[in-house]
Amino acid sequence: MAKNLTSLSKCSFGDCFLIKEINIEGPLRRRLLDLGFVKGAEISVLRKSPLGDPVAYRVSNTTIALRKDESSKILGVIVKEGTI
Repeated sequence: MAKNLTSLSKCSFGDCFLIKEINIEGPLRRRLLDLGFVKGAEISVLRKSPLGDPVAYRVSNTTIALRKDESSKILGVIVKEGTI
């Protein structure tokens, strides 16, 4: 893991995140790739549930909710903070 990478789970509402690595295996990895969670994709943090888990993300005109344990394995950089 590179020094400056952060996990998607550490993003706040409204952040835009650029994917650099996906450290998920199996069927979930295939599904995320199919939905647009690929290296270089930009993710927007849309909404957190009342208890904070799961969190809704937007990628390629698709909205998907991921749990913290899943989003913590998606690494990248925050490109915009707090704007959608």
